[in-house]
Amino acid sequence: MTELPPVEYAVAVERYLAVSGLAEGSRRVYRIGLDTWAWALAGRTAPTGPGRRRARPPVLPLALLDHPDAAARLGAAVTRRAADTDARTLNRELSTLRAAVAWWRARGWITRDPTTGLRAHPAPAPAAGPLTPDELRALFALRAPLREQTLWHLLHESGAAIETVLALNTDDLDLPARRTRPRPGRPAVQWQAGTARLLPLLVAGRATGPLFLTDRRAPAGTTPADRCPHTGRGRLSYRRAAELFTAHTQRLGTDWTLRRLRAAR
Repeated sequence: MTELPPVEYAVAVERYLAVSGLAEGSRRVYRIGLDTWAWALAGRTAPTGPGRRRARPPVLPLALLDHPDAAARLGAAVTRRAADTDARTLNRELSTLRAAVAWWRARGWITRDPTTGLRAHPAPAPAAGPLTPDELRALFALRAPLREQTLWHLLHESGAAIETVLALNTDDLDLPARRTRPRPGRPAVQWQAGTARLLPLLVAGRATGPLFLTDRRAPAGTTPADRCPHTGRGRLSYRRAAELFTAHTQRLGTDWTLRRLRAAR
């Protein structure tokens, strides 16, 4: 039986994400990005900051993408968005919208492509080099929560990819050996004294579940693999980890990123 096209933009977004093959955390990021364009199509400015994640986008018909002024509305939104977000985030959101529009057009749900004239913004200049020994000492001297200190030490001492570290679960750890247990298809992660001192404190009372947790309970629909069975909190995302790192290091200067920390090993 032929699938009826959705009337609402939000429903079309959910159908697109349902077949995207993305992990739950990535789907959440894509959904936030696509919701941003819903505000633009409604002629309103999307919320910014922490409130953006909790704000409900306006309800609007998917057919608005076929309206002659849809491209102009999106173009104006790109200009506004460029003033308060970085180029990487904006270009990622543009790419997400283009992919969704292409999928909707292929199914015959819309006929126009209002993203045709939207241009990607120039990428930022190459990032600064690894953190220096003095910068590392300043970072580890900060009064930061245990979670952040453990993550920073682990990234620095292991040299592992940030995505690999955030995907760790508490039962992956072999604390006496200062490494993760062998898992098929997973790279081994090893650490040194600084991480070894902090990890037992971080995982105290938790035998399973994500190693690095959010501050709040996981939203409904979060997969069991990304929710702590002991606390109900969700797995810390790359985006949130980067935001926290920036917030804690802003007093130390600019260009402080998790990638610079990892590269400083």
